[in-house]
Amino acid sequence: MKRRIYGFILLLCLLAMPALAAEYAVIQTTLGDIKVELNRAKAPVSVVNFLAYVDQGFYNETIFHRVIKDFMIQGGGFTVDLQRKSTLDPIVNEAPNGLKNLRGTIAMARTNVIDSATSQFFINLKDNSFLDHGGVSPATYGYAVFGQVVEGMEVVDAIARKKTRGLNGLFKDLPVDAIVIREVKYIKEEGK
Repeated sequence: MKRRIYGFILLLCLLAMPALAAEYAVIQTTLGDIKVELNRAKAPVSVVNFLAYVDQGFYNETIFHRVIKDFMIQGGGFTVDLQRKSTLDPIVNEAPNGLKNLRGTIAMARTNVIDSATSQFFINLKDNSFLDHGGVSPATYGYAVFGQVVEGMEVVDAIARKKTRGLNGLFKDLPVDAIVIREVKYIKEEGK
């Protein structure tokens, strides 16, 4: 009986709580805007890291430097003149958070080192289950999803259709015509 009463009181408290704020990032590109809902509840480290870069204007005038049709688009690390930007320290990989690399999700890019993600991110063009957490080795650990495109998937798809080329051995899938991230803005909407 006591358990039922406590459960009922907990339910009342939860219903009385104000709705949590929804957090978004709007990635303004030369091809249009991409609005991403951030998932701080499941990926707090990745979201805080991403927003730290947003706050300092880091992404302004960077490019999508890796575009692979039917896979993903990646940006957030290079300037228009292909200079690598200096980043903050790498973060812990939150791939085991239960979020999947589904079409339209945004995830942290990394090297072959599990905890190596800094500023670069990618948006999945299709369901990429092989990027999900599946083990403890670098090859199976996965890539941390931290949000979902909620508006502008047509912009993501337009980026994916752009012609690419290899350049200097560093870039294998670089768009021929630069796709520039003009700015990334943070939006918080109460009561969502």
